[in-house]
Amino acid sequence: MTQKQPVVTYRQLTAADYAAVIELGNIVHGDNYLTEENLPDYVERGLKDGVNLSWLAFVDGELAGIRLTFAPGQWDIDDYCTPEQWPVPADKMCYFKCSAVSEISRGLGIGRGLLERSIETAKALGCKAGLAHIWMQSPNNSAYSYFTRCGGEMVQQHPDRWYELSVHGGYHCPVCDGICHCTAGEMVLNFDN
Repeated sequence: MTQKQPVVTYRQLTAADYAAVIELGNIVHGDNYLTEENLPDYVERGLKDGVNLSWLAFVDGELAGIRLTFAPGQWDIDDYCTPEQWPVPADKMCYFKCSAVSEISRGLGIGRGLLERSIETAKALGCKAGLAHIWMQSPNNSAYSYFTRCGGEMVQQHPDRWYELSVHGGYHCPVCDGICHCTAGEMVLNFDN
C-alpha cells in the first residue's frame, strides 16, 4: 500500500488565524512567546503599502507552519542589533520575527517555502536583505542550521536575548525551563546572493 503524499499549501496570514498561530508558535518556542496582545502588533508590523509579509503553511488543510516578517521601518533596531555590520541600510531590510513548523510536518520544505514567500513579498517593498535573531539553543541547533542553509550569515551573537521577555513578559523558555538565557545569532540573509 502506497502512502499518500501530504499536500502543502501556503497563504498569507489573516486575523482569523490568530488562535492557531499563537498555539503553534508557543508549542515550538515556549509559552507566551506569542500572545493575544503581541500577535496583532506583529501582524501589523508585517503590513505595508498593501503588502503582507507574513505567511502560513498548511498540510492537508491543517496549520503546519508560520512565518512572521516585519516590513522595513516597522521594527526596532535595539541593543541586539549591529547595523554598522549590515550589508544594506535598515530601510532596505525586513525583519524575520518568527518561524515555526509543527514537529509532525518537519522535513517537507515548509520552512524554506515560507521564507521564500516572505522574501518575494519583501522585495516588492524594495528590501534587499532580511535580519533575524536566530535561537542558537533551538533543539539540535536546527534554527541556525536551517537559516544558514537558506543563505543567512552570522553578524554577531547576543547572550540573554530573550531574558527581559522571560522576566517581564511572561515568556517561558522551553530550553531554560523558565527564565531565558539563550543566545540569539544576529544573522542577515542577503536577497541578491
